[in-house]
Amino acid sequence: MLCPFCSYSDNRVLESRLAEEGSSVRRRRECKSCKRRFTTYERIEFVPTVVIKRNGRRETFDRSKVLRGVIIACEKTDISHERIEQLVDDVEAELQQRSGREVNSTEIGEMVLALLQPLNEVAYVRFASVYRKFQGVNDFVQELQKFENNSDLNTLKARLEKIAAVED
Repeated sequence: MLCPFCSYSDNRVLESRLAEEGSSVRRRRECKSCKRRFTTYERIEFVPTVVIKRNGRRETFDRSKVLRGVIIACEKTDISHERIEQLVDDVEAELQQRSGREVNSTEIGEMVLALLQPLNEVAYVRFASVYRKFQGVNDFVQELQKFENNSDLNTLKARLEKIAAVED
């Protein structure tokens, strides 16, 4: 860390504390050469995840898009905004945990469905209807039949719950 005043490379840390609700560390430092003090912030650098859309186009993962979709699906349900935020945080954490930096949009949709399933059946079906592009009543009926015994969703849900438990 170079001193911003004299560019000397050696300094000492006077104080460290959490900042920005625990998402960074604030450090007060003193330059060993000019004795001036300055503040630095350390944050986790997240490598952006690239989402491969159905049409093959690639774009950077946008948390707000997932959040918007889940909020719409959960409209007029008893799911709190805090729980919705946590659900999206869990999806984002799962994506950051992966070694690969690319993910298909279908995988993200399945993650959201896995987390919505135990929360609220109506929100689950609403999200599924948009995500899976339902064309009519038959699509809803088929989805409801799958809803009862979909082991893939339960497996993914269990995996995401483990991540959420570690974060708590």
